[in-house]
Amino acid sequence: MKTELTTLLPALRRFAYSLTGSMPDADDLVQNTLLRILKSPPPEDVPLLKWAFKVCRNQWIDDYRSQKVRTEATQKPELQAENYSDGEADMINDITLSEVNQAMNSLSDDQREVLSLIAVQGMSYSEAADVLAIPTGTIMSRLARARANMVSFFKQPNGSMA
Repeated sequence: MKTELTTLLPALRRFAYSLTGSMPDADDLVQNTLLRILKSPPPEDVPLLKWAFKVCRNQWIDDYRSQKVRTEATQKPELQAENYSDGEADMINDITLSEVNQAMNSLSDDQREVLSLIAVQGMSYSEAADVLAIPTGTIMSRLARARANMVSFFKQPNGSMA
């Protein structure tokens, strides 16, 4: 299983990045995914790649929910601190990557997942449907909407969805 995990690591990392939009967060997500897989290996009849994508997606959902709870908790006035910007957020190394990230982040989670599995990971519609446990027709419609939204994003002068 160690060899299989090593070979699927780049694909899993790309998928994690497409979900999180951040390399450090994607690396954390991949690490947590691998820990879960090692603790609970896939059933015998399930390919490791599909299992890894499912575990990654579920881990991301869990992380997202817990982050949301923490964020809401820190919004309480008694926990607020003065916010000072050091300008680091304004620095962009690669404008094209930044624009693609913005476009991907403007998609709904469902559309971003499907677009990532099909366009980035190169899965077929049926493979993506298996990973996400939804019908192939739903994959096709989400992908069509995601592609249309991406085109719409880049046609806008300010780079935002219409």
